[in-house]
Amino acid sequence: MSTSERVTLDELRRIDLFDGLDDTQLAEWTVPATVETFADGTMVLDADTEALGLLLLFEGVVDVLIPVGNGFEPGNANVAPTWIGAIPTLTSGINRVRLTARGDVRLATIPREPLVDLVRAHRPVFERIMRQIQPVLGRVAAMEQNRERLASLGTMAAGLAHELNNPASAAKRAAADLAETLDVLDNSVARFVESGVEREDAAKLLALKQELRDRAAAHTPLAALDAADAEDELSDALEALGVAEPWRWAEPLAAAGADEAWLRRLAEHAGPALEGAVSWVAASLQARGLTAELADSTERMSTLVGAVKSYAFMDRGTLVQTDVHEGIEMTLKILGHKLKHSSIEVKRSYDKTLPQITVHGGEVNQVWTNLLDNAIDSLCHAGGEGTISISTRREGDCVVVDLADDGPGIPADVLPRIFDPFFTTKEVGSGTGLGLDTARRIVVDRHKGSLTVDSRPGATAFHVWLPIGQKR
Repeated sequence: MSTSERVTLDELRRIDLFDGLDDTQLAEWTVPATVETFADGTMVLDADTEALGLLLLFEGVVDVLIPVGNGFEPGNANVAPTWIGAIPTLTSGINRVRLTARGDVRLATIPREPLVDLVRAHRPVFERIMRQIQPVLGRVAAMEQNRERLASLGTMAAGLAHELNNPASAAKRAAADLAETLDVLDNSVARFVESGVEREDAAKLLALKQELRDRAAAHTPLAALDAADAEDELSDALEALGVAEPWRWAEPLAAAGADEAWLRRLAEHAGPALEGAVSWVAASLQARGLTAELADSTERMSTLVGAVKSYAFMDRGTLVQTDVHEGIEMTLKILGHKLKHSSIEVKRSYDKTLPQITVHGGEVNQVWTNLLDNAIDSLCHAGGEGTISISTRREGDCVVVDLADDGPGIPADVLPRIFDPFFTTKEVGSGTGLGLDTARRIVVDRHKGSLTVDSRPGATAFHVWLPIGQKR
């Protein structure tokens, strides 16, 4: 709460910001200062609000809380006597953190307009503030960039978990079914022994099983309705021959191309062991199908892990020679979970004759991630359908990547600020405003390239120029 209390010269002398000022100069700072007191736990200033001005902390402790998502993380503590808030007041005018009182706090506020005049008039104060601006902004930017990376990592991890879950579940299911199928095979062999199948008949049964396996390899999968009809016919034939649970074996046999004629030959050589012969052939076919499903599932998991490894360049040095298309395709795989549940089409127009470029691989992939992720989000917010077009070409000593979408576009008043740090059009908690700034710094500062954008409703295109050669 504000009071009519005046700030004294002795209180100002305790704060290092005013070192070197004489009494006459200090007296100028007391004029616009308004004294306030805050009880323990009360909020001094909220995040993302207009900066009050320069805060001169005379008594107590003011804690800094940094907004993260929908909550806050503890930052540093400001212990009296000290000064707070000069940098946001003199730069952006927006306070980015929440300030709360710890214990009883007494402070004075000097609003922005008189503060600017006083700082200009007193060079020692100006120099102290300037010395603090760069490291403070650097720390804030570093925290936001780390947050951006963690957000990207979280998105990638969630997508990877989603993509891995499907083949992992399929592999687990196939393994369980395979164990059950092996039990059926064991029981079938036992039935052959009990039924006394002769050696010659056993050879015929083996030949019939091999015949059906060959049919299965050359068999074109039937349409759903035709497959159902074939299963029904085979189930009726099995039931007529006295085979228990005919529906259980009809599906794998019909899928392999078995018919009534094949079934009659099987019955002829199996005799009383027909049920065992049917389950033996069907289980053999199922086992082969399940092992193929296991192989396919593990291959899909291996491909995803390989995509992440290539995306992050885990096994290579800082600078790598790479095909620019490889990084783009790996990034599309990583973001595949976002595309899967949309009607977004990705069109490619690649110049496959482009030479390899020497880049900081993981960083350049972060550029593709930020640009593609933004394009996908833009189309998703516009209804979840549209087209992302990616083209590559050579222009002089540079590889050029054009990444465009036919979404709503970037508003004209926003376009000039699109690469500014901390500027975002996303909802609170959805972005830090550093994705495009990070992409620009990677392309321009790290690789001496260029990143531009042009946009109108229905056509937004980012253009990335990357030099072909980099010094190692």
